[in-house]
Amino acid sequence: MADITVLSTLATERAYHDLLPAFEQATGHTVTTSFTGTVDVKKRIAAGEAFDLLIMASTDIDGFIGSGILAPGSRADLASSGVGVAVRSGAAKPDIGSVDALKAALLAARTVGYSTGPSGNYVLGLFERLDIAAEIKPKLRLAPTGAFVGSLIANGEAELGFQQMSELTNYAGIDLVGPLPAEIQKTTIFTCGISAKAKTPAAAHELADWLTAPAAAAVYRRRGLQPANG
Repeated sequence: MADITVLSTLATERAYHDLLPAFEQATGHTVTTSFTGTVDVKKRIAAGEAFDLLIMASTDIDGFIGSGILAPGSRADLASSGVGVAVRSGAAKPDIGSVDALKAALLAARTVGYSTGPSGNYVLGLFERLDIAAEIKPKLRLAPTGAFVGSLIANGEAELGFQQMSELTNYAGIDLVGPLPAEIQKTTIFTCGISAKAKTPAAAHELADWLTAPAAAAVYRRRGLQPANG
């Protein structure tokens, strides 16, 4: 039996929580997991925090493999997610079915929430490409690292909110409007990798295999993600 330490960003949190109990029961391993935002994950790794398994966007995983933080060949893709839009529960859902409609909805919104993660970086660039960044800037509300944009929407700080579909799906107090239009959608692959200094590398591999197995596919779909396998 092993004690496994996991460091993870938020996009796969709900699916992970659904999958973990059966893993611990089947293997006898104990897993301790810290979920936080992308910015905080990078700060903690830079500060030398120890972990066995890391879960975050594939581009970051690849970067950590390249820098030697993660073991070569340890990348395993879990699932992917596009960027979605949400409003407070019961609020009118704007038309976001086309680029022009989304642009109009953004210009009409009083406040717009976004995250410090991949989706937030993407939508800031999107506002620039849509030539509305100057108009949107005073409306922007940034969720603290480690917090869901849904919390800003639910408490009324943001009228519209943007984040990964998996982070908006079934979040209490908000209604999912839908994904971004296909022509401007951004899909992020969420991936795990094993620390080059893992205390329990074999057990971490077992957990990675469990999270990426075809049997996990239904759980990822239920949580707004597209599984990498199955």
